[in-house]
Amino acid sequence: MSKTFKNFIGGQWVAPASGEYFENRNPADHADLIGQFPRSDARDVQQAVESARRGFAQWRRTPAPARGDVMRRAGDLLVKRKDEIADLMTREMGKPLTETRGDVQEGIDTAYYAATEGRRLFGHTVPSELRNKWAMSFRRPIGVAGIITPFNFPLAIPTWKIFPALLCGNAVVFKPAEDVPHTGHVFAEILLEAGVPPEVLQLVHGVGEQAGKAIVEHPDVALVSFTGSTETGKLVGETCGRMHKRLSLEMGGKNAMLVMDDADLDLALDGVLWGAFGTTGQRCTATSRLVLQKGIHDRFLSTLVDRVKKLKLGDGRKAGTDVGPMINEAAIRKTEHYVDVGQSEGADLLCGGRRATGKGLDDGWFFEPTIFARVRAGMRIEQEEIFGPVLSVVRVDDADEAFAVNNDVKYGLSSSLYTRDVNLAFRALNELDNGITYVNAPTIGAEAHLPFGGVKQTGNGHREGGWEVYDFYSETKVGYVDFSGALQRAQIDNY
Repeated sequence: MSKTFKNFIGGQWVAPASGEYFENRNPADHADLIGQFPRSDARDVQQAVESARRGFAQWRRTPAPARGDVMRRAGDLLVKRKDEIADLMTREMGKPLTETRGDVQEGIDTAYYAATEGRRLFGHTVPSELRNKWAMSFRRPIGVAGIITPFNFPLAIPTWKIFPALLCGNAVVFKPAEDVPHTGHVFAEILLEAGVPPEVLQLVHGVGEQAGKAIVEHPDVALVSFTGSTETGKLVGETCGRMHKRLSLEMGGKNAMLVMDDADLDLALDGVLWGAFGTTGQRCTATSRLVLQKGIHDRFLSTLVDRVKKLKLGDGRKAGTDVGPMINEAAIRKTEHYVDVGQSEGADLLCGGRRATGKGLDDGWFFEPTIFARVRAGMRIEQEEIFGPVLSVVRVDDADEAFAVNNDVKYGLSSSLYTRDVNLAFRALNELDNGITYVNAPTIGAEAHLPFGGVKQTGNGHREGGWEVYDFYSETKVGYVDFSGALQRAQIDNY
């Protein structure tokens, strides 16, 4: 019999107001039911926000270094439970254990980074224009933060958001993706064990159209951080704009790897295999476009197809698996649709393009790694985010054309250039229209202590990770202290 999980609201584990639940199943084996999770609605969110407001009143008065100590303890607990969490994460979202261990490690790194920021919430002290007057700025918490996270990094992305939010003194209402609720549940348990006060953290399970929507629309949720599709992000942005909420959006990508004639081709091959088919292509930073200069196009592509055909699909918890399942049936159908689109547009399907079948695959959502050649700039498969193991290959004459292809999409998250030309490398850093550019590395691989995010329809200007995220989760306040003993009038012409 499967386990029935609860929300964490008001300092207690509670059933949803509706009494309804949804199933969480292993994408590699549909018969493996992980558990039943609350199908929460606006009533649950209302209770969670009321509790979070009480928690905020307490937590905001806790010194930031003491809040940092809690983040450090959370990191220590993640270290102790790393293999356990990686295993349960693979069970519910599919990517191989080597990847889910990395997912947990990113959460550990983020915890320890957050712990140090408890002593580094810097303001500025500057000279006043008037005598015997002190002028300064400092950081203050904002309020209740609504945190809505995706399925593909079940632990890492929640830590990117929740650790900084808590460190800055905010309370949190957390809704993990409905495809990965078990990891969200375990993460909440770890935060509570580490010492986060019960009403400072609320865990509300459910689907986006109900629980997520209610969080975004609640008037007492002061700031929202959302990672997901650009389409959903637009709706979130419209609501938050109308309600004057602070909002961080991390949305889609259509990332290109550019390989020049002078590149180290063995290195580039390893990079595109990992970038395109790691996490089964289900990353916002996945390499979904491969731009090859004409001199190396044919031999590089031939070798790549041979390598891709040798990738082993299977359960991510079994040794030797290179590529795990997709997250659900809808993801499979979307990928199948784009394979049809690519063929109708005249691109050449070189490998893959269909559901994977065979021993160990028939009971899961597996899709063959797919490569399209003769893709022209402007085709839908070259422009639109697929979020699956599909790579579109574009042939170009030179670096100028490669840069133009990279930039001519509505997204701007990540890009990658393989070259031995240092001058071209620095041109790429300046000219590729993305929030992140890698040189001689794939489009994936962000590090926890640097800002993460993109431009154009990838986001709204804020960044996850690094030092910048702490500005998002805190408010600048300016203080003046006049000790002159007389009225001094700033903004009056004293000259």
